[in-house]
Amino acid sequence: MKYDSDAKNAMILPLPTPRQGSEDAVRFVDLSKYDSFFKDLNRGFPIPKVLNAIAPPSPSRAGFIDSRLVVHRVGSFDASFVPSMDDFDRLDPRFTIPKDVWSKLPEYKDWGFAVFQLHELSGEPHPMAFEFKTRMPDKVFFPTVHIHDGQVHATEYFDHALYLQHPELDADVGAATGIPDPRRRLIRSTDIASTFVDVEKAKGIVDGNLLVHKKLLKGNLANKDVWIAAKSDSSTKKYGSLKTLLPLGILAPVTWIIRRRQLLQ
Repeated sequence: MKYDSDAKNAMILPLPTPRQGSEDAVRFVDLSKYDSFFKDLNRGFPIPKVLNAIAPPSPSRAGFIDSRLVVHRVGSFDASFVPSMDDFDRLDPRFTIPKDVWSKLPEYKDWGFAVFQLHELSGEPHPMAFEFKTRMPDKVFFPTVHIHDGQVHATEYFDHALYLQHPELDADVGAATGIPDPRRRLIRSTDIASTFVDVEKAKGIVDGNLLVHKKLLKGNLANKDVWIAAKSDSSTKKYGSLKTLLPLGILAPVTWIIRRRQLLQ
């Protein structure tokens, strides 16, 4: 993804972190040395051809992250975690989203927020990555709600590929067909992640012994976040063994990746 802007760019991502969480609820991961991370992930899905359309970056607001919040240098980004809506006053006022906008999204009232800001006005950013403590250990969360110019519309145009890992999902799939399964609407990779991802470069956010699963979002869809339950109540086919519990969530077109921590307060 390439970009060119007249002002500093940033992205705010709501996260279902524990209520009244501390600033250490999120750990940012530097993937600046692994530019091909998403290309490698796509190599696990040769049929049909992988989604390679790049969605335009989310609308951004100019302004620098205020030093009153801990700022992490993550490759070409500055990153910070805002523990709650009340903590947004610790950011530059030009950077915050108005409270009347958040009032249209009441589910976020006690959530935390990850903030990424690009250093340069133009270029080709590397993948963003972070892991966070979650209050919902049985689900994988993708923050896909779009907010444009302070407006929250009922529908938006999506062109996203979502990737995740979970041993329960591996236990719930059959052979690789290259098409979404009828129940979960997920596509499984042809083999385990270590056959197409450089696990060492991924710095622990990919389990090389698990499959990768993909969900495609394309077209005018309901403007809402995506939740994927890990467990199924139906009889399942088995794939491999269940050695670890390592959920992974990735949104490819805007090149960031999230991994949930199985830690609750």
